[in-house]
Amino acid sequence: MSEKFDHIVIGGGSSGCVVAARLASEGGAKVLLLEAGHSHHHPLLDMPPGIFKMINGSKFMKYHQTVPQEHLDGRIHDVPQGNVLGGGSSVNAQVYMRGRPSDYDEWESILRGNNDGIGWGWDDVLPHFRGMESNNRLNNDLHGIEGPMLVSDPGHVNEFSRWFVQAVQAMGEPFNPDFNGPMQRGVGFYQFMNRHGKRSSAAYAFIAPQENNPNLTVQLHCAVQRIVIENGRAVGVEYKDKSGKIITANAKGDIILTAGALVTPKLLMLSGIGPADHLAEHGIDCVSDLPGVGQHLIDHPEVPTTAIANGKYGYYKQGDGWRMLLNGIQFKLFGSGPITSAGFEAGAFVNPTSPDDDPTIQAFCVPIVYLDRDALGELEDDYGVTITTVVIKPRSRGTVQLASANPDDMPLVSPNLLKHPDDMQAMIEGQRFFMKAFNTSPLAERLSSIAIPSPDDLSDEALRAHCKRFVKTNYHPSSTAKMGADSDKMAVLDSRMRVRGIDGLRVCDMSAVPNINAGNTNAPAMMLGDRCADLIMNRL
Repeated sequence: MSEKFDHIVIGGGSSGCVVAARLASEGGAKVLLLEAGHSHHHPLLDMPPGIFKMINGSKFMKYHQTVPQEHLDGRIHDVPQGNVLGGGSSVNAQVYMRGRPSDYDEWESILRGNNDGIGWGWDDVLPHFRGMESNNRLNNDLHGIEGPMLVSDPGHVNEFSRWFVQAVQAMGEPFNPDFNGPMQRGVGFYQFMNRHGKRSSAAYAFIAPQENNPNLTVQLHCAVQRIVIENGRAVGVEYKDKSGKIITANAKGDIILTAGALVTPKLLMLSGIGPADHLAEHGIDCVSDLPGVGQHLIDHPEVPTTAIANGKYGYYKQGDGWRMLLNGIQFKLFGSGPITSAGFEAGAFVNPTSPDDDPTIQAFCVPIVYLDRDALGELEDDYGVTITTVVIKPRSRGTVQLASANPDDMPLVSPNLLKHPDDMQAMIEGQRFFMKAFNTSPLAERLSSIAIPSPDDLSDEALRAHCKRFVKTNYHPSSTAKMGADSDKMAVLDSRMRVRGIDGLRVCDMSAVPNINAGNTNAPAMMLGDRCADLIMNRL
């Protein structure tokens, strides 16, 4: 079977939804959006705290596992990714974060000198952020109110979140009313991509308004096998539908790859685009020798600190079914209460060793005893609070490689979290900083004990062992098919997001970024999709 379109978008995640919707609506193009996962219509996906049901086992997540990490004593850990229309925006904690202006000015510096005249500095990307945003509190030079993406203050704030914010202020950090504002440093409350207790995913914000647009075809449960390259041009896509039938779809215009930083490089390599020697190992003919495909993997490493409450503070423990039932009734009847919160209401950006310099650590306050699924069983369930610390500009770099030439096989992922000694030291200092927060009023009065790490030994050696045991992804893999300067042999893309050496093929997910931004990556992913649409429509 064969189908013909103007454009084909591979991957219905945050960036894919944006670029597909805009090309079909504003561009008037006939667009096919292929998504391997499920529909985004599900009650657990819609309600903010549904993430806690998703993260430790769900069909809406695909659980990549790392190869053994030697620097972590051989540990294998999960790297979950969305397996649903909307991608990460349908299963994440909904935190709305862009990073800081210097992140994008760094991209501009890296890409400067290319001959295509496209800027990637803060002034270039800010209009895309503002244009997509509908903020329920802020309307200024940095924030918009007319976009499709609903951004709101938390619908409910737990007492532990407030005590966390007050404790970190007592330690000398300023209160920050807007982490996407003029200054990133400080402690405060995040904003979220939801409204009135319902998630505003990329699927809801961008695809739902196009449901009756005949230009847009969305196909779920369709796993792309490879991109068809003829005479140096991407002309089509082979995909397997839900029944297992192989279908070929052809494109007159661009094919846009938005499958995420783990699957995008896999699909490039399966299509003959990547390191020639690695492709030869798997019997794949090389059509474009790009050694950077699958290299330069960057992810934000996360390590928890957890304390036990001395009362029924925080959101819940598993045995308190009555309390959870009451919360559910309140949400169902009145649309209010704890279920309007994703549970990550408060956070901070700090530099523990040089407070006035750029923050090195992002923190999330989670008012429960919270561990990822590969660490379940380490702690008994109880009322408590977890502060996760994240190194936001890591220097460690990892890889994504093919396991085989079989498209059904998941790629080999080696993120190398905390492998660089600077990352480990930054994490150790972050752990010490927030352990002090546990001992600072008003948090201290509500805690009976600190569970992890042990407060009896906060030496570098002890904290390093704790970090090696518990480090996990912050769900932000990036940079595996990066944009780069013409002189950079490891650059996969030019600054128009075009794959080097292949016509008609672009990448506009987080694979494309030259370096990771200092904060959550979902909003930047949507910005990439928005900019890619403008590039294809010749608006930049």
